[in-house]
Amino acid sequence: GREQQWIDNLLREEANKKSGGLYRVAFKMATGAGKTVVMAMLIAWQSLNKMNDPQDKRFSDTFLIVTPGITIRDRLRVLKPNAPDNYYEERDLLTPDLFQRLQAATVVITNYHAFLRRDKFGASMTTKKVLAGPGGDLDRFKETEGEMVRRVVRSIGNKKNVVVLNDEAHHCYQAADAPADEPAPQMTGEEKKEVEEANKAAHVWLSGLRAVQRKIGVRSVFDMSATPFFLRGSGYQEGTLFPWVVSDFSLIDAIESGIVKIPRVPTADDVMDGDLPTFRDLWVRIRDDLPKKGLKDAQLAGPPILPKELEGALIHLYGNYQKSFQLWADQPDKDRGTPPVFIVVCQNTTISKMLFDWIAGHAQTDADGNETVRSGHLKLFSNAENGAWLDRPNTLLIDSAQIESGEAMDVNFKKMAAREIEEFKDEKIKRGERADEITDEDLLREVMNTIGKKGRLGEQVRCVVSVSMLTEGWDANTVTHILGVRAFGTQLLCEQVVGRGLRRISYEPNDDGMFEPEYAEVFGVPFSFIPTVGTAKPVVQKPMHRVYPLPERSDMEISFPRVIGYRWDMPTEHLEAHFEPDSTLTLRTDEVPTRSQLDPIVGESIETTLNDLKSYRRQQVAFTLTKRVVENYLLDAEQRPKPWLFPQVLPIVERWMRECAVTQGDAFEQMLLITQYSHAAAEKIQRAIV
Repeated sequence: GREQQWIDNLLREEANKKSGGLYRVAFKMATGAGKTVVMAMLIAWQSLNKMNDPQDKRFSDTFLIVTPGITIRDRLRVLKPNAPDNYYEERDLLTPDLFQRLQAATVVITNYHAFLRRDKFGASMTTKKVLAGPGGDLDRFKETEGEMVRRVVRSIGNKKNVVVLNDEAHHCYQAADAPADEPAPQMTGEEKKEVEEANKAAHVWLSGLRAVQRKIGVRSVFDMSATPFFLRGSGYQEGTLFPWVVSDFSLIDAIESGIVKIPRVPTADDVMDGDLPTFRDLWVRIRDDLPKKGLKDAQLAGPPILPKELEGALIHLYGNYQKSFQLWADQPDKDRGTPPVFIVVCQNTTISKMLFDWIAGHAQTDADGNETVRSGHLKLFSNAENGAWLDRPNTLLIDSAQIESGEAMDVNFKKMAAREIEEFKDEKIKRGERADEITDEDLLREVMNTIGKKGRLGEQVRCVVSVSMLTEGWDANTVTHILGVRAFGTQLLCEQVVGRGLRRISYEPNDDGMFEPEYAEVFGVPFSFIPTVGTAKPVVQKPMHRVYPLPERSDMEISFPRVIGYRWDMPTEHLEAHFEPDSTLTLRTDEVPTRSQLDPIVGESIETTLNDLKSYRRQQVAFTLTKRVVENYLLDAEQRPKPWLFPQVLPIVERWMRECAVTQGDAFEQMLLITQYSHAAAEKIQRAIV
């Protein structure tokens, strides 16, 4: 209606100004609010409407899902209708018949890195320069825009006008020039590089979608994000909502609804010398004492030495973690899930390596070249014990950005993680799996993505030391403690980091039908939030018991039907009719006049007729007589009509009208609608039915 038109016009206006003509609609949904389910519902809604009316241009049955990295790309395979664990069946989103129709939909899932134009030839840069000649165009060795689009959407075939779903869509925007009258924000060298990389990624993502639009058409773009804001350095005020956001379910809403953990941050301490306690704004106190990015191993030789504030934060938070771990360890083995997880988010690889060595242990070589293995300072997280490395690492060092790109890892980082990579390969072999066919990047990605999952490669990891933020879409729900050792310029970044640890452990309601509160302890993240006071007993995952049939008890099997719908089971009563001469009914004008003249004492005369009856179609007359027969004569033992006989009576009535209804003079068959005639006709028809 008109009320909705202005919204549509506004969205299209913003699309032209800020998204290069892409029609975008954004949904702000907090972590744990069910973005994947909403995406599944959008796919079902679009597809089934398109199949019902293929000419309706509002809908499509072809979808391109774009993600910021491989982790989310792999996790969103549940949106493919033919996936074994698809959400449409698992979450009962569709009836079986509609789900079968959904199989005709096409769903392509990729990460935005696929929009980068790849080299068509395996030649080196030197060879390309020689072939191109002086000042030659090196882009000719890359895919054209059309070739890139065909590669990305190869499985779509010849279909046009796809619907795009952007997951974590705050990475997809068009950077703007900062207003000339506003001073440039003060940023360090590392922060400037982060901004440049973010803008470059956003450009690749958005330009890729525009290329898809130019080549095959884009019907609309649905954006999903917990933080659909413009990022720092985008040319807009940081934290400004995308103007195409149409729904807002924020982190506060999610916390008040009880569907996520409550982040708990320091609010006071006994040495406060500013507005925030020491462990709240940790970075500003320690940044000058931490190593800069890019320092060589030789410059970091010797045991790692942490700033006292950072070491104090680790000891504080670890002490609280021990309580959560003990609760987990006290559970019976058969009921015990995976251990609680402690995550550390670092500014750069140099800091992450130093913290990793301090937490998990490191190897030290003396002047004679002899290597000594030193245990980590936090026993539960140490990867070494009694001068030897453990077979299964408790702590994982990860660089999320490198792993998520799908490209090869940086050589220096791979060197840092070499020992952990080998140990996880050995673990994979012990599980009876092939380890020689998996790359180091895929191995670390598998470990990271299976943290908190029973029986998987990452199940025993207790601590993760990460460069930058942990991957969006990382769905471990066992995170209980978070330590930030990096710059936090805005609340947006704080929310993104804290959001990595807010998935609940338990969704079992208590006696009042409510979720018990769960908490995530957060140090080093200056998150402005409603402070919580007091303490709460750490939550441990309640044991889950698998219920399954025993083959030896198959003779006791009880089968229950799965009801998918209802239908009327009509009795098999069969009706026939034999018309006799007395079945005839004659309609005559000598009984009911078809015209009547009205004359006044003085003035103009008028004439009234039965012409209004003539406006009724023959089928309406037949339906009225059929209804009369069923309601008057075809009754059950309790004198209730049998409506299921209507389809059998209707052709009998139509035959009676053709064979037995006779009109004389100006009479016409619509006169059967006159009540007395309709009753007489129904009686004659009923007498003929056997």
